[in-house]
Amino acid sequence: MNILAVTACPAGVAHTYMAKKALEKEAKKMGYKIKVETQGSMGTENEINSKDLEKADLVILAVDTKIEKANRFDNKIVYEVPVADAVKNASKVIKDATAKL
Repeated sequence: MNILAVTACPAGVAHTYMAKKALEKEAKKMGYKIKVETQGSMGTENEINSKDLEKADLVILAVDTKIEKANRFDNKIVYEVPVADAVKNASKVIKDATAKL
């Protein structure tokens, strides 16, 4: 399974990157491929491109703020949670997201 994710919090510092790391760690444990884009004080990093979108089975948005280019996910299954959920229990976030398939 190929998962895309975007993490973003209002300050765009600690929680954004903590959520990214947690999602990557749990997805790997579960045997899933994941690419996590961060949107924060450093701008957009690890940006999701059109090839990534073609391969994606679902998108997880772990966000507490409006993200840039959200419309690129219009034709995808999207699961949205607060960024803190991904930090505290990334495993549950991924399980709940994959249940939407």
